[in-house]
Amino acid sequence: MRILLTGKNGQVGHELQRTLAPLGEVVAVDRQQCDLASADAIRRLVAEVAPQVIVNPAAYTAVDKAESEPQLAMAINGVAPGILGQEAARLGALVVHFSTDYVFDGSMPGAYLETDAPNPQSVYGKTKLAGEKALQASGADHLIFRTSWVFGAHGGNFAKTMLRLAGERDSLKVVADQFGAPTSAALLAEVTAQAVARYLNEGRAGYPFGLYHLVADGCTTWHEYARTVIAAARQVGRPLKLTADDVHPITTADYPLPATRPYNSRLDTSRLRQAFGIQLPPWQSGLQHVLQQIL
Repeated sequence: MRILLTGKNGQVGHELQRTLAPLGEVVAVDRQQCDLASADAIRRLVAEVAPQVIVNPAAYTAVDKAESEPQLAMAINGVAPGILGQEAARLGALVVHFSTDYVFDGSMPGAYLETDAPNPQSVYGKTKLAGEKALQASGADHLIFRTSWVFGAHGGNFAKTMLRLAGERDSLKVVADQFGAPTSAALLAEVTAQAVARYLNEGRAGYPFGLYHLVADGCTTWHEYARTVIAAARQVGRPLKLTADDVHPITTADYPLPATRPYNSRLDTSRLRQAFGIQLPPWQSGLQHVLQQIL
């Protein structure tokens, strides 16, 4: 069994190499080995590897930079998933693709369902939604996992940035009016491996293909998330210049950025849990596991 994995050096790709390895031969590539902005490169790669499963965590993730590079973001996020899907359909392969909470505008008060209407407010969100639609239209068997606030021991992320800044500054100001679930790359990789294993073991018949929300359990704000990271670091003796009480709340309006962020990034995971029988841990447990690795 051969699995093609893109974005092997990203947070999720790094973890997927570990969780997918027991399931078969994993052919993992990075952007040097396959430029996802090139349709020809994608088609050549899939033809050479001839996988039974394609897992695509690779994406253009520079959310603010995307506002000034919409064509490149669209090529990687919006067009590439459809091409992967077309090639997978020819092979009869499964495609597992990752999307984002940014497909929503964040104005709804509760947690978003898969059936709620997307309304992305940024180039990044628009291109990721385009990628979902392209894959869905490709004819390939597919799973799309929408997630949010991803972090991991490998690569850059919010938690690592807070630790670095806490070692440099006497106080921090962090947005406190955006809500979501920090989700570990390890959790995404573990759920993906479970879903792929079921496909390999049981086949297509009765398999619950489609779109799912996949985030850790619970909800927080960026401000509370930062406080949690700093409190945990101080508890294990990491030398920092500030305490959790030195992290002050601000509004989104106080910290303007080129790309609009959704205020509400909460995603309802009922459909995923029911379809795959998966229990999702609280976001704090994933954070604790990552902090144990990096502190």
